[in-house]
Amino acid sequence: MIYQHPLAYLLGVEGLSLLRAWAGEGDYDESFVQRRIGTIRRLLADPELAAVPGVSVGRDATARAYEQWAPTYDEPGNGLFDIDEPIIDEVLDGLPVGAALDAACGTGRLTARLAARGFSVTGVDASAAMLESARERIPAGEFSVGRVDALPVADRAVDLVTTALALSHVPDLRPAYAEFARVLRPGGDLVVSDVHPDLVLLGSGVKAIGSDGTAWLAANHGHGVGDHLRAALAAGFTVLRCEERPEPGPLTDPPGQPTRAIGEWTDWPWTLVGWDPEASRIAWNNPHIMVWHFRLSSGS
Repeated sequence: MIYQHPLAYLLGVEGLSLLRAWAGEGDYDESFVQRRIGTIRRLLADPELAAVPGVSVGRDATARAYEQWAPTYDEPGNGLFDIDEPIIDEVLDGLPVGAALDAACGTGRLTARLAARGFSVTGVDASAAMLESARERIPAGEFSVGRVDALPVADRAVDLVTTALALSHVPDLRPAYAEFARVLRPGGDLVVSDVHPDLVLLGSGVKAIGSDGTAWLAANHGHGVGDHLRAALAAGFTVLRCEERPEPGPLTDPPGQPTRAIGEWTDWPWTLVGWDPEASRIAWNNPHIMVWHFRLSSGS
């Protein structure tokens, strides 16, 4: 079980901002450090935060989380879509049309983009509820239940594999990349979008509520650049492109609501940033996604 408490999150955000000041990442002078120390003291003394009960959270409820999210998954509000789609579109626009597999396709977000470009599309996802939406969205597609590390697809069946925002749910990337290589024809392309490990650290995860009201999280693993490279190279891929976005830059408001309402557990950490906006801006000034373009060796 995980124990989550708003005060613990806010102190963690303060800690991240102080570590960056310590490392000299920005122009964080003595006044900045003193403000952080003063804020920490205020947070520790705040009676409202002290009175909030923490929440014990179960792990690895990925299937339940996506079943509950399926009805609203395509609604506006997921900022990661706005970050990865322009990069993915650039890659897809440079590829020849053929047979494509969207692995962990969800409701068909990328499958639809592939179909619109003329690809014959197959979608695989572990969530039957998500696949219902995908079938409605892309009637010409073929969809089946399956996992990225055990794809129900024949060897060398497709010219392109895409997978988006799903590999953070997989503890070991090597079986997934091996499956991508198995179903691709030699010289085929693989486009991967994954949640950046920095965003995983900041508590961005898919949540679920149990039938008894208990709190659960989907499996969440922060895979770094080296994790993807080791898995991809071992499976016979070469790297054509890697993007980490957004690039750190001038400080902007973090995602969430500019309010001091603590909110319910399902709203954490988004409702907490208003309690500590300066430190939150610094902590969230990181890439949120990685996008990769790989090509399978022609001799594989």
